[in-house]
Amino acid sequence: MANHVTLRLAMQQPHPHPPPLLRPPATVPIVFVQGMLSGVPQASEMRTRCLVDVGIAPELLDEPGARVTAEQYHTLFRLLMDRLDDECLGLLSRRLKRGSLAMLVRAAAGAPTLQAAIRRVAHIFRLLQDDVTLQPVRAGDGANELAGLAIRLVDPAARTYEPFLHELLLRILWRLCAWLVGGQLPAARFDFAFNSPSYASQYGKVFPATLHFGCKESAFWFAAGRLADPIRRDDAAVRAFLADAQAQMIVPRRGNDAVGARVREHLQRTMPAWPDLGATAGAMSMSASTLQRKLAAEGTSFQSLKDELRRDMAIVRLNTSSVPLAQLAYDLGFADSPAFQRAFKGWTGSAAGAYRKGAG
Repeated sequence: MANHVTLRLAMQQPHPHPPPLLRPPATVPIVFVQGMLSGVPQASEMRTRCLVDVGIAPELLDEPGARVTAEQYHTLFRLLMDRLDDECLGLLSRRLKRGSLAMLVRAAAGAPTLQAAIRRVAHIFRLLQDDVTLQPVRAGDGANELAGLAIRLVDPAARTYEPFLHELLLRILWRLCAWLVGGQLPAARFDFAFNSPSYASQYGKVFPATLHFGCKESAFWFAAGRLADPIRRDDAAVRAFLADAQAQMIVPRRGNDAVGARVREHLQRTMPAWPDLGATAGAMSMSASTLQRKLAAEGTSFQSLKDELRRDMAIVRLNTSSVPLAQLAYDLGFADSPAFQRAFKGWTGSAAGAYRKGAG
């Protein structure tokens, strides 16, 4: 009882808060980490060492609800590439040695149009490995005509290709094409040459378009008229892009849902007050019912956004600081540390201690 009173009194006192996060906190579902590791033998000591070196407790791989920070995910990707000397992380029969992506980017950036750039990428990729061909494709006609790039396996029966290979190549190729034409190339749809996985609900931020599973080949599609877009990327732009290419290409982006993003920003800015639905709606100059309706149209809710933000903030701070759980509970709007720890386990399936900086 005395400890509870002490904690409550402490929470009534002014607390020094950490500097505000410069960007919204972002986390990645553990299933994408499992995919990233799918080309590395499970018994490999390097597999475990890489996880520990980026601060991911290996036991989190067995927790379906676990998540890692976007920074850990990006760092793990870079570390695996370096130690394997393979930009496809062991997923192909022949290594895609370091520098392969840079070669593709430089060749594409020197093309006159997006269509020419796609053809160059497809040609060079065929020279670098033996398992996959990239095929420019088109479908439809008139105003509805689509263009795309398909991933075709040379011999699908030769070995088991993990879904992550398709996911990785689609992400890299689509984002490369988008960068080439100025940063925006809205996808019309994504096709996947495998059945809908159990984690398909997580695809929204990674593949923001209509999803088709069980297709003959994996592909991304966009308006065919964009093929004529000119490429205007000079050497300086290429160098800047390559300096952080992995983060730009593989880390899931925050969705562009305007109202949801404003709610997250408002909640983050006003912590630890954590205003309720009514107060948040008022701050956004709308009624609570209007806010609820707009969020529902974006496929979310006020409570979901609040819980996701608190979950991501907790994971990021547990991984980047030694913040006491009582302080973290206060900052996230919980009555006490046990209440926060119960909520955290409900969000991730794991105890908060498993995410502590240096855990594992």
